[in-house]
Amino acid sequence: MSTQTGPAPGTTSPGPVPVPGPRGLPLLGNLPQFGKNPLAFFELLRGHGDLVRWRFGRNRCLFVSDPDHIGELLTETERTFDQPRLGIAFRTVMGDGIIVARGREWRRKRSLVQPSVRPKQVKSYAATMAASTVELADSWSDGERVDIKREMAALTQKIAVRTIFGVDTPADSEAMGRAMDVAQAEIGKEFAGIGALLPDWVPTPGRARIRKAAAVIDAEVARVVARHRDGETERPDLLSRLLTAVDESGGRLSAAEIRDETVTLYIGGHETTSSTLVWAWYLLSRNPRVRAALTEELDRVLGDREPGIDDYAQLAYTQAVVKETLRLYPTIWLITGVAKEGARLGGMPVEEGTRVWSSQWSTHRDPRWFPEPEEFRPERWDATGGDEIAEYAWFPFGGGPRVCLGTRFAMVEAVLILAVLARRFSLDVDPGTVEPVPSLTLQPDRDVLATVRAR
Repeated sequence: MSTQTGPAPGTTSPGPVPVPGPRGLPLLGNLPQFGKNPLAFFELLRGHGDLVRWRFGRNRCLFVSDPDHIGELLTETERTFDQPRLGIAFRTVMGDGIIVARGREWRRKRSLVQPSVRPKQVKSYAATMAASTVELADSWSDGERVDIKREMAALTQKIAVRTIFGVDTPADSEAMGRAMDVAQAEIGKEFAGIGALLPDWVPTPGRARIRKAAAVIDAEVARVVARHRDGETERPDLLSRLLTAVDESGGRLSAAEIRDETVTLYIGGHETTSSTLVWAWYLLSRNPRVRAALTEELDRVLGDREPGIDDYAQLAYTQAVVKETLRLYPTIWLITGVAKEGARLGGMPVEEGTRVWSSQWSTHRDPRWFPEPEEFRPERWDATGGDEIAEYAWFPFGGGPRVCLGTRFAMVEAVLILAVLARRFSLDVDPGTVEPVPSLTLQPDRDVLATVRAR
């Protein structure tokens, strides 16, 4: 790793000194290297130092790897760092929701959305999470062959539509699922390719596909919203809470805002958890010792009954399995911010307009913060005998004021699903390595097939 030297003894330190990253190309900068394999590129940057200069096209960029700097980036967002303007594919799907909103508008939307995912509300959704998973478990049989990606996607989609929309299934859930798959792929392609540098008005086949996918998503959300607005009874689902939420001035979310926040919650409650569970089953299948420790806890805590929210705190090892999965395969694999006037990192001034990047994938696999970083070792999360983990060395849900609002929802959902299924079954994933593909979330590069084994 390159040494970042400071000033001579007796002088005042201006903070850490960035080092140059790999040489880029004219106009494109390091985009070709980034686009070929973003995860490997971030690890390459980490090897250069904790603060590394590089270029995304013509954009000045700074890559940060030290947890202290990552913490500054996350906690100073909204004050000295702005959310970047993301690509047209991302904005076509996500709209102007809370993820991309800035300043006063972000604070207003957060105040309206946050009550829907507070611990009390998540507790009320836990029964739906467990019951939906029991339905899946009842449908499996010993020796059956399953596609884990498909099974986990269908399950988390069912939970999402039940908790968000308050219905059993959208009119065309398969079409919506296909639309989300297209959205995932196209956002990843645009972000890592030349499309990231093209003006919004330039037509491309990928942008045509993303508009078509977004139209399917919009139509389904609009249908369910209309049914909610026409209903006379109060519903306990997330959408109903959004429709009735009132800000400090008495205003409500507009129809477009309802659409954007609903899609954001849907992706957070479906795509991210589904991906995490696929990676968890993959890792458990390849680590019999961890799988045995998990089932021992489930037998001891649950016995012959299904888990509920009151068991969540007692399922410490199950939580650790989820946390360790998110360390090795973080669903959200990067964060970015744009420096405002006066921005600093470690005391070092950051030029206004500089785009600051950090990667969960890279930091979570840094041996300085996680000994034997490639090993799947949930014991490192043990509250008494585990590793001492630096703050912001693990940040799968971001952090600071813009930490993911659905963090508790996602953790409770993943733990309860894993508990229901692993109590009854183990999944023997087919041999062969599954590689991560960075798109909107970190997805497996192929179908993950497995044999169901009843315990």
